[in-house]
Order: sequence, then structure tokens, then C-alpha cells
Amino acid sequence: MPTIIDVHSHVWKFPDHFTDDFRAQASERAKADEELDLTSTHEGYEATVPDGEDYIRIVFGGKGRLSGIWVDDNYVADFVKQHPKKAIGFLAVDPTQPNWQEEMEYGHQELGMCGIKLMPMYAGFMPQDTLLDPLWSYATKHNLPVLLHTGTNFASQSPLECTLPRNVDPVAAKFPEAKIIMAHVGHPYSGDCIVTARKHRNVYADISAIHYRPFQFYNTMVLVQEYGIWDKILYGTDYPFTTIKATNDHLRSINDMVQGTHLPRLDEDEIETMIYRDTLAILELPDPRSP
Repeated sequence: MPTIIDVHSHVWKFPDHFTDDFRAQASERAKADEELDLTSTHEGYEATVPDGEDYIRIVFGGKGRLSGIWVDDNYVADFVKQHPKKAIGFLAVDPTQPNWQEEMEYGHQELGMCGIKLMPMYAGFMPQDTLLDPLWSYATKHNLPVLLHTGTNFASQSPLECTLPRNVDPVAAKFPEAKIIMAHVGHPYSGDCIVTARKHRNVYADISAIHYRPFQFYNTMVLVQEYGIWDKILYGTDYPFTTIKATNDHLRSINDMVQGTHLPRLDEDEIETMIYRDTLAILELPDPRSP
């Protein structure tokens, strides 16, 4: 049975891990014309997995004191312990806060986390700031993939310049062995994300939480195809913002919106390959099902 590797899913306790202000802004602006429920449970995730599909999910919380999100890595580690065959944990750091390097080392060495999650805009830092050189060096030395939010954000206090995909370019040039995943294909700055991934061997992008903006989704995937980087695109959901079923349904129906037009169609074989891409092998992550 082919396995879906979801490179981008969140675990947290809602509403406890968020400030009132973050919750209010998320509810108002994260999704147009749709009330947002950020409740995240294992049962809720599994309920959306289509029959006959197997999955492994990379899970993390997130830390951004500036915007009002803070999920302790112990919470994520406990989740992984409860679901050891289905989940791989990534730690999170906010490098604007004291003791972030100690938190990073603790998450990796004591909690057994296999990667790092960054939220530059929610915390208010630039990925290429020399402040983060110890993080990129540590990630490279210990072969920890780094997944960072790029593109859209809704929090009024989060600086937009911190989320631009082009910020990854100088990082990848300085730390070429670091494995970097740009979340959400950097939309609405997808072009910058795609050309950055194309030029750097170890830079990838995930497709999480873009399908519910149909034109942006279609346009982004056409750019992926035209720039020839299907192999750099990883599957992700951004649960609880969306689900495996919704993501798959939109991927497999993406060509419907150009039916009867002369607009380019997406290669459906490449879509299927991406859904079942062996992301664990690409990122050199352990398979939790292995004895």
C-alpha cells in the first residue's frame, strides 16, 4: 500500500496555546468566508484519511511570542509517544527569545525530535540573520531538516518581510547542506519560492494549505510544472487548517477549472507521484514503522 507522507501538520491544545488576540485574528482573516476551528486531535486527523490510504505525519507545534502562539516541545513529544508508528516530531524555536539554543538542543537531544520548525513572521525574525547561524550549523551537523513558514500570514503584528521566500536564498547559499522546506509554496509569492527551490539542491517546498485558494493553487502548480521542479514539491496538509481528503480531492480535480479553455493542464501522473512521494527518504528521516 502506498503511503502518504504529510510533511506539515500541527499538534497543539486549542485554545490554550494561543493568545486571545491570535485566535481573534485567525478567526477573522485566516480563511475568507469560513469560520476557522484550530482544534487538533489525532482522531480528527485520522477521520479525514480516505479508506485504503496509509500515512505518516510530521508533527510540530510552533513558537512565535510576538504574535501569540507558543507550543512547548514536550507537548509534541508526548503526542509522538502516543502515536509512535504514525508521527515524527519536529521541535520549534523562537530565536528572538532567551535560551532558544538550549531549547533546540533539548528538543533534539532529550526529546528525540528529528527536525526544526520555524515561524519567522510570527516571531519577527529574518531567516538569514546571523543570529540564526548556530541554528543552521546545528541543523546541518545533525542532519535536521528545517521547515519554515513562507508566504501568507494574517497576524497584524507579524512583519511581512520576514516571510518572503527569497529570504531562504542566502541561507541556502551559506549552508548548502542544510535541508530546507519552504511551507505553502510561499504563496502568494510562489514564483520566488519556486526559483529558490530550483537553484538550491537541498531546498524544497510543501503544498500545504493552498488548495482552498483555487486560482492561486492552479497558478502555483503551473509554475512548478513550467520551471520543472515537480521533484522539489513535498506533500503537506497544514492540519488542522485543512486535511488529507480535501488536499487530495483538490489536487486530483485541479484540471477541472481549465476544462474547455486553452490554459495549460497539470500533469496528473506528476500529481500522483507527489502525493505518494517518499519524503522520508528525501529528508533522510527514520520510518517510524521500522522495528
